[in-house]
Amino acid sequence: MSTRDTNIIQGERVKLPTKYGHFELIPFQEKLSGLEHMALIKGDFSSNEVVLTRIHSACATGDLFGSLRCDCGDQLIEAMKLIENNGSGVIVYLQQEGRGIGLMNKMKAYKLQELGMDTIEANLHLGFAPDERDYQIGVGILRALGVKKVNLLTNNPDKIIGLEKSGIQVVKRVPLIIKANSFNKYYLDTKEAHMGHQLSEEKLENQCYDN
Repeated sequence: MSTRDTNIIQGERVKLPTKYGHFELIPFQEKLSGLEHMALIKGDFSSNEVVLTRIHSACATGDLFGSLRCDCGDQLIEAMKLIENNGSGVIVYLQQEGRGIGLMNKMKAYKLQELGMDTIEANLHLGFAPDERDYQIGVGILRALGVKKVNLLTNNPDKIIGLEKSGIQVVKRVPLIIKANSFNKYYLDTKEAHMGHQLSEEKLENQCYDN
């Protein structure tokens, strides 16, 4: 099964019951790199429908093992719950571990953080940008699903900019408020202070981005 995006291959759509709700899953593969991504879907969407959407970058430590060093796993679970309660929506799950630097380099960054660097300083020390992610493949997956307008589940303004530049209309930002713990507070404070993430409740008012 192919998609309208010639750079990706779309796999079979299957049912995926989970503890957070009943969804369907479609795998996608990039032709050039071979990287495999997923779309977790609830419901069907018309071309003009505003779809509750999460673009989620893979985090093995947080998503699989429940690491307290980040908020990734909690954000994924909260997004699934919100989409289930909404009755429809999509999570695009991208293989962009460690904000795009990969698992090996992410562990190097973790070690540097244990020695006193913050998450940005660690990436820069390793020769990377603070955030190396590219949302073009996510946009391609949304287009393959027929999604053109979204209410975006995110605290990250770069995702809004990336989707809007690629022709996906972000109608509203829907915040994902995850309570900090003693292990990730410095990490979250750094993202808020230096990367523009909007994590404080008083700053997390739903915003409209109508064109």
